Amino acid sequence: MKVDLSDLNAFLAVTQARGFRDAARAGAASASALSDAVRRLESRLGVRLLHRTTRSVTPTEAGARLIDRLGPALDEVEAALDVVKSLGDEPAGTLRLNVPVSAARLVLPAILPGFLAAYPDITLEIVADDSFVDVMAAGCDAGIRYDERLEQDMIAVPIGPRIQRFATAAAPSYLDRHGRPRHPRDLLGHACLLGRFASGATTSPWEFEREGAVVRVEPRGPLVVRVGGATDLAVVMAVAGIGIIQLFEEWLRPHLETGALEPVLEDWWQPFSGPFLYYSGRRLVPPPLRAFVDFIKARQ
Repeated sequence: MKVDLSDLNAFLAVTQARGFRDAARAGAASASALSDAVRRLESRLGVRLLHRTTRSVTPTEAGARLIDRLGPALDEVEAALDVVKSLGDEPAGTLRLNVPVSAARLVLPAILPGFLAAYPDITLEIVADDSFVDVMAAGCDAGIRYDERLEQDMIAVPIGPRIQRFATAAAPSYLDRHGRPRHPRDLLGHACLLGRFASGATTSPWEFEREGAVVRVEPRGPLVVRVGGATDLAVVMAVAGIGIIQLFEEWLRPHLETGALEPVLEDWWQPFSGPFLYYSGRRLVPPPLRAFVDFIKARQ
């Protein structure tokens, strides 16, 4: 049975004020509106709820029983609504982000400690996924992607470094055995360590750029790894001297600094724009996401 909650509230207001006029003066609604609401409720339930005289309004037995059960129930409904409303006012609750593994490794570590310290009532859930997914359909509030992967009708906010580069490197032992490439096309004669996305597409061709000239090559090699989850394995194999790797410069930087890897064709390393946090602009922004967006903007 469908009953309008406003009619139930009107019934309670009248019984608490012991009359339609007093309930109206208390601000519940006009006396006529309250009377109409009670009549609708009685008609829907098929029983009389109030005894009405010119001097008083009192509950019938059915009305009294309804009051006994209805009061606590409506209090619980109001409390539940207050909880939900509080989530709309305060930065609390769960924030779910869908991000590529590279962002989880290279972008978020510099941001999350400060954010979580500033908002202790927010629980952050990170889904590291290099496949092309609909972030909203996947149950996430926002995602991190690079500009060429941004979906339409989304709001994009810069996050992390604004300029990055793909670095090409190999172990000195490999280069001592096979020679050091002088031009990107020389890579066609080398063993290269490649990646493959979940869609089945490989990360080739490798792109290089110098003085406005862009060169693309289709390298081959003895190892192909799943982008994201197995990328570290490719790095280990590069350090072991198995072949040449191309990856985010920040990812390879620790090995470049120790000398475990040697830069290859460094003057050809191609820069590209950094990632964006993106989310739907067609709905109310949840407070945890709003807090995260504001936190990121304050860092810029």
